[in-house]
Amino acid sequence: MPTTDPDTQPHTALPWGQIKTVLLDMDGTLLDLNFDNVFFLQTVPQTYARQRGLSFEAAKEQVLATYKKVEGTLAWYDLDHWSRALGMDIPLLKEEVAHLIQLHPHVLTFLSRLQQQQRPTHLVTNAHGRSIDLKMARTPIGSYLTSVVSSHDLGHAKEQAGFWPALRRTVVFDPETTLLVDDSEAVLAAAQRYGIHHLRHISAPSSQHPQQVSDHFISISHFQEIMPPVC
Repeated sequence: MPTTDPDTQPHTALPWGQIKTVLLDMDGTLLDLNFDNVFFLQTVPQTYARQRGLSFEAAKEQVLATYKKVEGTLAWYDLDHWSRALGMDIPLLKEEVAHLIQLHPHVLTFLSRLQQQQRPTHLVTNAHGRSIDLKMARTPIGSYLTSVVSSHDLGHAKEQAGFWPALRRTVVFDPETTLLVDDSEAVLAAAQRYGIHHLRHISAPSSQHPQQVSDHFISISHFQEIMPPVC
């Protein structure tokens, strides 16, 4: 694969000649996090308020406190857990705002380029299976992926050390020649500790919030910055 002079490349560019496998997060990375933010911070509290005769502010306070109890664990990402904890059908409720599911800029071009170059490309996500199904049905990303792996299938969230060896038993990859793109610094840090060499942070997971550049990882605002060269 041809490469260009690294001195002429932006600091976000990647040494694609060294990368054999690509791991990609879904929410906030390939997809605009605005959907999830609206759903969990507006739709769920609004429904909770109606069900319990509360003001939106009181309902949101209670819902956020419930979220906080399991932050950083698999339960945080488990739609069935939230259905039980909040007394509502969370997957069904998601359908009401599914029109907000959107791809980030340049994602399909990026995925298409990887597919053309026959680089194994795996979706590696903390999302619950029913959330994955909804988003695959609403976007074309599934046709570009070698596999889809949910942390719920492996028993560990991506932020946890146990996720990465479990992933390697499921997906064939060499950490030294693997790229991970994710909007979570905690996930990138866990991957780095495991030995994944090429890491990029998404600085604008939601189109409705300003960019937040990482202090610890190279950040990109969109996939054009790390587009593989045309072979």
